[in-house]
Amino acid sequence: MGCLYLLLVLGVVAAATAQDVNRCIAKKPRNCGECIIIGPECGWCKQESYDNTRRCDQYQSLLDGGCPRDMIVYPRSKLTIIKDEFLSTAYQLKPQEVTIKIRAGEPYTFRAAFRQAEDYPVDLYYLMDMSKSMEDDLQSLRALGDTLAEEMQMITKNFRIGFGSFVDKTVMPYVSTVPKKLLEPCSGCAAPFGYKNVLPLTTRTNMFTQELNLQEISGNLDAPEGGFDAMMQAAVCTGEIGWRNGSTHLLVFSTDSSFHYAGDGKLGGIVTPNDGRCHLDDDMMYTFSNYLDYPSVGHLQRKLKEHRIRPIFAVTADQASVYGNLSDLIEGSVVGTLAGDSSNVVDLIKSAYEELRSTVELKTEDVPNNVTLKFRSVCLNNETFDGAKCSNLQVGDTVYFDITVVTEGCPSRRPKTFTVYPVGFQEELLVKLDFICDCGCQADGVSRHVWCQV
Repeated sequence: MGCLYLLLVLGVVAAATAQDVNRCIAKKPRNCGECIIIGPECGWCKQESYDNTRRCDQYQSLLDGGCPRDMIVYPRSKLTIIKDEFLSTAYQLKPQEVTIKIRAGEPYTFRAAFRQAEDYPVDLYYLMDMSKSMEDDLQSLRALGDTLAEEMQMITKNFRIGFGSFVDKTVMPYVSTVPKKLLEPCSGCAAPFGYKNVLPLTTRTNMFTQELNLQEISGNLDAPEGGFDAMMQAAVCTGEIGWRNGSTHLLVFSTDSSFHYAGDGKLGGIVTPNDGRCHLDDDMMYTFSNYLDYPSVGHLQRKLKEHRIRPIFAVTADQASVYGNLSDLIEGSVVGTLAGDSSNVVDLIKSAYEELRSTVELKTEDVPNNVTLKFRSVCLNNETFDGAKCSNLQVGDTVYFDITVVTEGCPSRRPKTFTVYPVGFQEELLVKLDFICDCGCQADGVSRHVWCQV
């Protein structure tokens, strides 16, 4: 029992000793630069007469040891705001660009603000499955097209609408390749096709209904459809679709079937991976449908994210769980359940848009490996939450996000940049990190200066 007690005491003493170790000295840095990257508590005394063995020490210890305050190299992190436009219709996130001179191990916190602007531009592209089972849905959309445009214009005056359609690849086993069936897959049906950009985004909302009235239903053989091909083209053909910079990009994806994805093309002898590029001809038809495989979920997600497109999956009840699982993998997307004939499509889109608009969530891109970020949200009524998300917002509400940056060590290539952006909006905050890794003498190229190294 006595031995056990002794071991316990020794363990406690050892732990306490380890915690009390002065790493500024223990690391035995050879120069000022090595000293200041050990940790934010370390400083370097540049007084020539100072004890070389203790030039690197904790700041207070250097003062206590007789080093004059103005002789201590003890850099602190500092923020410089490069661009900080006022919150407005043009800018919903501020600041827009900052530079942080940052020291390894020293947490630095700064604040960003977000406010949803009134009449923020919205581009809505309606992408519809044209297989035979969607015939009654097309009829409903024809009847409700004007209403959809009117309702969206009540939400924002800066609104544009477009339309695209899809079926599937025109090879077996997706469609019948009997020549007659390739022309008319079902009675009164149009020839099958992969994807067509029927109506690029336009402010002439009456054209939406006009084009719907001209559309003909088509048909195919298997239940999954080629919707992923269509979504990829709608995302990457930015000029052909007409997506604007500085607008909310909504992609309404309407179907009553599941989807083919990467690898399924092999069933039709199509093995070349999807290249994620635009392949529309002068007639706005997808020309590589029978040459490229379907995109994978990950590939599609990356392209939708890259182009800040927010999908609204408007699907029938039997497909809701399938697209719910897909939505979990696609940033900024939502799922709504269509009535059997799509008669509720207007309310579904309005509800989905309100759901998207009432929440703001910040995400990041290109964060360096040696950088850790922490977010704290200051939402409505100054309620604070861990993370970078605020909900139940109305147009005009302002919320804040405290962003804490911590770096470890010094990267070989510097400076580094990363971006912070609100999901689904064409806004971003550019953060440049200028790492404090050297002292003045090293930066001046005179590292042999007597006070620069031991």
